[in-house]
Amino acid sequence: MTRVDGLLMLMVLVWGANFSVLKLAFEEVPPHPFNAVRLVIASAVFLVAIAYAKRRARRGDALSSILYTPHPLTRRDRVDLVWLGLVGHLGYQFFFVGGVALTSASNAALIVGATPALLAVASALLGRERISLLHWIGAGVSGMGIYLVVGLGASFGGATVRGDLMVLAAMICWTTFTLGAVPLIRRHSPLYITGMTMVFGGLPYVVIATPQILRVPWLEVSAWTLGALVLSATLALNLAYIIWYVGVQRLGPARTSIYSNGVPVVAMLVAWVWLGEPLTWYKILGAAAVIGGVLLTRLGRHLLRPALR
Repeated sequence: MTRVDGLLMLMVLVWGANFSVLKLAFEEVPPHPFNAVRLVIASAVFLVAIAYAKRRARRGDALSSILYTPHPLTRRDRVDLVWLGLVGHLGYQFFFVGGVALTSASNAALIVGATPALLAVASALLGRERISLLHWIGAGVSGMGIYLVVGLGASFGGATVRGDLMVLAAMICWTTFTLGAVPLIRRHSPLYITGMTMVFGGLPYVVIATPQILRVPWLEVSAWTLGALVLSATLALNLAYIIWYVGVQRLGPARTSIYSNGVPVVAMLVAWVWLGEPLTWYKILGAAAVIGGVLLTRLGRHLLRPALR
């Protein structure tokens, strides 16, 4: 276990707790206006942080590659930043928030739990990583744990089919976003790549959501919900997104993605404590399987070193 693993565990805690925060906040503010304002806050924080890192670098200060790298942007890099922003922030956020509103939490969590397998297959096919047998075993154990946590209560089709398909589309966007950014983060900092793609994807999202934003009586929104808005932006978007790409940079996309299996487990525990949702023995067993699966995939790490392009 490394410091990167510790950061990824922190990311899991933030994203898992964020489900309950959003569930309560959506009682006052509809999903898309809340999410649009959240993206504005997070994008502003990223831009300030990027400018600060550049200024310190010009002064000659030593900075971590997480915050700054001296490599100039190529024309291909600029094109990649734009399309990754549109897919990874506009597309992902639109489909995920819309899908969660139309399906059950169990269905959404189960679909999100399939992300590591989707990323591992795509990464192996593209030659990004060599996926060992132990990794596949770990992914299977972790996937079984996800099913015990949320799958027994999931019911696909019928009234939820539209929401299910939207969440699935969001996971495809996230997989494309993660793998598409791998060449960029080998030469540029996770701070810069995450921040600029969020700006490029967040701007059109805000434009689309503007009519709904204007209909929200913001002066009547409680201080708790406004605080949740700021914390969800700075922790779930700023901090957690950077950790995600530090993991992709240091461990590879497949190894990093397996940690996302822990998000539904944390979400379940937080909802049990905070919202009073029931906690059963098979869910506890599922949580243990998820953690065991993550450890197995970390033991099976065999990364390829593809040429930079």
